[in-house]
Amino acid sequence: LMKSQTMGDPSSLEFMRSRRVFEINPEHPIMRNLSAACKSNPDDEEALRAVDLLYDAALVSSGFTPENPAQLGGKIYEMMGIALSGKWSSPAGYQHSVATQSQVPLEAEIVEPVESSGQK
Repeated sequence: LMKSQTMGDPSSLEFMRSRRVFEINPEHPIMRNLSAACKSNPDDEEALRAVDLLYDAALVSSGFTPENPAQLGGKIYEMMGIALSGKWSSPAGYQHSVATQSQVPLEAEIVEPVESSGQK
C-alpha cells in the first residue's frame, strides 16, 4: 500500500514496513537434514539452494513479497525437477508384470464435437 502512494514520503515507507524475523525449529526434519548437509560439505550447492528456497518460502508464507518473484518461481521449478526426476519414468530394464488372465478387452467410442448454429 505504501509503495503505491504517490505523495508518500520514502522515509515513512521504511518505518511502516514490518520487521522480518526468521525463526528456525532445529528439531524439524528439514532443518536437521540441511544442517547435516551443510556440516558435511559447507560448499554443497544443492544445500545452499535449499536454504535460499527455505528462506524465500518463509518470506512468502509470512505475507512478505519476494524481491524477485520470477527468480523464486525458477527456484521452485528447479527443486521440483530435482525432486521429481525419475519418479514417473520406469527405470531401465524394469518390466511391468502383466497378468494375462485378468485382461478384459475394452471398447471405446470416438465422439466428435457437434457445433450448434449460432454458438461457439
